[in-house]
Amino acid sequence: VQLQASGGGLVQPGGSLRLSCAASGSIVSINSMGWYRQAPGKQRELVATTNRGGTANYRDSVKGRFTISRDSAKNTVYLQMNSLKPEDTAVYYCNAEIRSGGTYVYNNYWGQGTLVTVSS
Repeated sequence: VQLQASGGGLVQPGGSLRLSCAASGSIVSINSMGWYRQAPGKQRELVATTNRGGTANYRDSVKGRFTISRDSAKNTVYLQMNSLKPEDTAVYYCNAEIRSGGTYVYNNYWGQGTLVTVSS
């Protein structure tokens, strides 16, 4: 099982970016999917998650600006980021709880990270 993230880049303050993360491999089912971020010199923090039913959870600093969504048919999670601020600059990692073929438990998987830089 692999998670492949994409969509990062350089954007000016107030701009928008859309991150995508696709899960591939021998996947039986996916429970939660989400996004975390890690800024230089800081710990990794939760940005947003969504469960299988579509209920979303956001950290306070991104509420009203970021929207998480998922396409279950494509095993893909998205993060639409609007009104970006310099403090949103970080490496963004996708995460998913996946039950893979031949197993009966959900394991935690991470994508490789995609850099988002918000700067003028």
